[in-house]
Amino acid sequence: MTNAPQSPVDWGDVPPPTDPAPARRGVSVSGWVVLRVLVCAFGLLSLAYWGYLAWPFPFPGVLFMVGAPLFAAVVWFLFRSPRSPIDTDVVGKVVVETALVIAAGGAWLSLGHPVVGLVFVLVAAFSGVVAFRRETA
Repeated sequence: MTNAPQSPVDWGDVPPPTDPAPARRGVSVSGWVVLRVLVCAFGLLSLAYWGYLAWPFPFPGVLFMVGAPLFAAVVWFLFRSPRSPIDTDVVGKVVVETALVIAAGGAWLSLGHPVVGLVFVLVAAFSGVVAFRRETA
């Protein structure tokens, strides 16, 4: 096509655009990652502890002690993880993470430790809000 519009700018003299690194304030990235890992691990251990104490030990106890955290981990992997095989929008990720956090907090409530459940839910909510803000920014 010989009559295509031509740019009036000579791009040979223009330097390539640079992307300055954003200034970091507060806790470093690794600090937030450590907090997220601790929250997730505590949530899974809470579900396992609930399965151990809330059900009789031989048959249903072992099933719930292993099954509840395994189910939560699989749901988190399928719908919430960064390498999720199922493409989920932001609302779906929030719903899944909220359900898992409430399940772990409810486990502590049903065991008779509402303060532990409330503190866990508050820390997990704070960590979740920070994680979503960093993901969508």
